[in-house]
Amino acid sequence: MSPEPIVEDNISEEIILETVDEVSSDSVEANVGLNENNVVVEENNGVEGDAAGISNQDEDANPIVSKKRMKRSSVWDEFKEVKLPNGQKKGECIHCRKALSIGATGSTTQFRRHLDRCVARIRFLKNQKVLHFQPKEIDSVADNSQESASLTTFSYDNSKVRESIAHYILINEKPFSVVEEFGFNLVLKSMSPYFLKYSRTTARSDVMLVYEKEKKKLQNSLKGINRISFTTDIWKSKNQRISYMVVTGHYVDSNWKLQKRVLSFLHLSPPHTATEIVDTFYKSLNEWDLESKVFTLSVDNASNNDRAIKLLKDNFRVRKKLFFGGRIFHVRCCAHILNLMVKDGIKSVEFVVEKIRDTVSFLNASEGRLFRFADVVHQLHLPTRKLIMDCPTRWNSTYNMLTVALKLKEAFISYSERELTYHNCPTEDEWSNIEKVCDVLGFFNEATNIISGTEYPTSNLFLSQICTIKKVLDDSSVSSDEFVRNMTKKMKEKFDKYWGECNLLMAFGAIMDPRMKFLVIEFAYPMIYGEQSCQYISYVRSLLYELFEEYVTYFEEEVRGSCDTFKLKKEATKGESSTSRMAQEGGTNKYSGWLDFTAYVSEKTSRKPAKSDLDNYLEDGLEICPDGKIFDVIGWWKNNQAKYRILSRMAVEILAIPISTVASESTFSAGERVVDTYRSKLGIETVQALICGSNWVRAHYGLKGRTKEEEDDEEIEIPIPCA
Repeated sequence: MSPEPIVEDNISEEIILETVDEVSSDSVEANVGLNENNVVVEENNGVEGDAAGISNQDEDANPIVSKKRMKRSSVWDEFKEVKLPNGQKKGECIHCRKALSIGATGSTTQFRRHLDRCVARIRFLKNQKVLHFQPKEIDSVADNSQESASLTTFSYDNSKVRESIAHYILINEKPFSVVEEFGFNLVLKSMSPYFLKYSRTTARSDVMLVYEKEKKKLQNSLKGINRISFTTDIWKSKNQRISYMVVTGHYVDSNWKLQKRVLSFLHLSPPHTATEIVDTFYKSLNEWDLESKVFTLSVDNASNNDRAIKLLKDNFRVRKKLFFGGRIFHVRCCAHILNLMVKDGIKSVEFVVEKIRDTVSFLNASEGRLFRFADVVHQLHLPTRKLIMDCPTRWNSTYNMLTVALKLKEAFISYSERELTYHNCPTEDEWSNIEKVCDVLGFFNEATNIISGTEYPTSNLFLSQICTIKKVLDDSSVSSDEFVRNMTKKMKEKFDKYWGECNLLMAFGAIMDPRMKFLVIEFAYPMIYGEQSCQYISYVRSLLYELFEEYVTYFEEEVRGSCDTFKLKKEATKGESSTSRMAQEGGTNKYSGWLDFTAYVSEKTSRKPAKSDLDNYLEDGLEICPDGKIFDVIGWWKNNQAKYRILSRMAVEILAIPISTVASESTFSAGERVVDTYRSKLGIETVQALICGSNWVRAHYGLKGRTKEEEDDEEIEIPIPCA
């Protein structure tokens, strides 16, 4: 049997023949009716006299009349028989009114051929409204008898269906060939007989059209954004053996919602020098016309990134597009710094970590071992029902493996006494060291989870988490336990290397949180910086006002009155016009007293300069948020934008700055799924369309991507022993 042909046309002959019985009721009712005996008859089918029927008089005269032969062909549902003045009978198309000759043999071939080509009919079938009953949703098969139905309308739009399939491919990272799968077409065909099968080539074209459409929508939305913060990272595809650079934009949209969009997924030519990174980043900026909107750039701590940041700052400075002198332009990935610190801590128990890792591999390698271990867990009544095999490159995955192993400590010890081939059970001292490491790493794990969020602002949470880490390291460094002191020594050195000096973003983000404001700086800085805290507090306050002045200058044409200078001018103008009116109303006499009052108002106004948005914000009380309640910091600024007109703009742009590159790194997980072994031949333009398009369409439907933790942690279920 030859394979089923792939149909690309809008309407096929098979579909037309299947759906011809579903022509709208208006067309059918025009040709068919019921007589008094409920027998289907033709109603004035365009035939006059004897051909149209028998009159009452004829019936009386001729009680026995030969019945007119019924037309059985389905084409007569869309043709009606008409009689021309010359007596010739023809079939008239109900769609286009074209009349065709009726052959003596009764053949309908010419009618079918016309229906296949009739433009009016094709348009009618494409846009027709089909009435159908939509069943009520039921919870179980038992409820099927009680289901009710409602009358609804349905309009089949093939282009809309194909666009939805393109969205499906992007959202679920499916190959283009999915549209050629038998099961896929079976489902869609069963849902609508109008569905037309098409090829993977057409599917790719549809995906590219969706990509271009969503790109234009995003470009239009970004035109109204003042500042955008970026994250970028580099990923090498194992299957394609080439590298990609992802550029992600973070901003608060016109609806005061935090947004992140993958703007570019570009091929990065080797070697990955600072110049190549800068050129690729500029390529993305120029493509989106965002060079004037760059606020910050978050990168990891690779040396080539440091050099690239220096080149970018120099270029922006020359072009006079470096905002705030570039003081907060470079954002080091906080999660990456914590990762470097924790790796130094884990090295102190690296031998024990290998034992736990080998133990999990040992149990998972044999079903019999896993079941015997499950018996031990069951006998000891331990609640934990899983093991975790870590991803060695991710410390928090290793932390999860160790914490689960601690919960199964008694089971490991008991199992080692029964299984003679098991030799990797940690000693009592090693278990003790694992517990001490996990106690310290628990704080780092919590901090990493908080600052790695991508669905909420993180810059306002930066300072509080760093303050917690600092306190843990300080306490551990003076611990009575020598193992703990040695473990935290190197971790503390890493902390001082990266956060030993004042971090402006860490300060500004916390201050823009109305629950903390400047009080958090006065509280946390002595704890972090010790004797230098007073100097750093003054430094932060001075630069905070300097940053605000830049925003005032930028928005001075739009908003006046939030800065001292502009508000003084505004108040002086108001006072002058007001007192002038009073002088006119009081007369022109120079002894009326109003001239003296004008001078008095001017003197009082100059003595008491108006306060800025920033002054008022810092002097107002803190926002009280009950413990455990989620606080929407951007929503708070939205509700108070009338009160702090300029400061609210500045606040949300600072809050939108990501303090980690997790958003970009998660894109690489999608890259691994898209560019798998079977799709390693995809072009770089197609890869970018699939990665970026997936991000945009997911955002359109409010869908979230999978996290790296969900993908990297390998969970091994401990079976429940049979009774």
